[in-house]
Amino acid sequence: MYPASFEYHRATSVTDALALMARYGDDAKVLAGGHSLLPLMKLRFATPRHLIDIGRIAALGGITESGGSVVIGAMTPHTDVASSALVAARIPALSDAASAIGDVQVRNRGTIGGSLAHADPGADMPAVMLALGGQIAANGVTGERVIAADAYFTGTFTTSLGAGELVTQIRIPVPAMGSGSAYAKHPDVASGYAVVGVAALVTVAGGTISAARVALTGLAPFAARMPAVEAALIGGPATPAAVGKAAQAAGSGLDLFDDARGSAAYKANLAAVYAARALMNALARASA
Repeated sequence: MYPASFEYHRATSVTDALALMARYGDDAKVLAGGHSLLPLMKLRFATPRHLIDIGRIAALGGITESGGSVVIGAMTPHTDVASSALVAARIPALSDAASAIGDVQVRNRGTIGGSLAHADPGADMPAVMLALGGQIAANGVTGERVIAADAYFTGTFTTSLGAGELVTQIRIPVPAMGSGSAYAKHPDVASGYAVVGVAALVTVAGGTISAARVALTGLAPFAARMPAVEAALIGGPATPAAVGKAAQAAGSGLDLFDDARGSAAYKANLAAVYAARALMNALARASA
């Protein structure tokens, strides 16, 4: 199918993009990589009268380390995140997730900021941001606002971004010494989206897990932390047996149901299996 008619605008800077967004309001959509928006437009589920392309704003790209955080421009493609030596060394869970997104074409065109702005319930990046305690920087006409990942995801395809705000940076604190992170997922064969994906960050001190953040995507209306798993980990021994036992709580609190992807019991088991895989990898990296 073909999209409805629209007017195309190529933004030359963040300031230019914000001005276009303010001018056209709800009649406009921002185009990043396009892998989510363009299919919706072709099906006419989305019919913006104005399309604002931010793909050539150089200031929205790049991966650096600053102030104790890895800072990633919103328009950085997944392939650059996946191949970054800095990301792999500092926050390997993000490298795991970026490498597992879609296929080569999707990773080459899709962007980290676009994924977080779209907030698909089966996307990989939201769980990683929650587990790593990341922040989303957004610019609006009144300036920059930094949103903690814990307060960012509010519903299915819904975030706390305000009207006229544009995601510009992703900031992820470098974990403390003795920490390890990992991401593991079971992908949908057709789309590559996560049927279930789990991101984990653990910190080990003196053979004990002193801190843990674990988040899940795919089995809930939106990505969320897993407090039962975290509580079972913190203060416990940093052993495979203890981690495996804690992972059994991964399905706790999830409103699971039978559908074409499997039964509720199958999905609960998937959550436990992939929580264990992510946690085991994170524990191994913490001990390395």
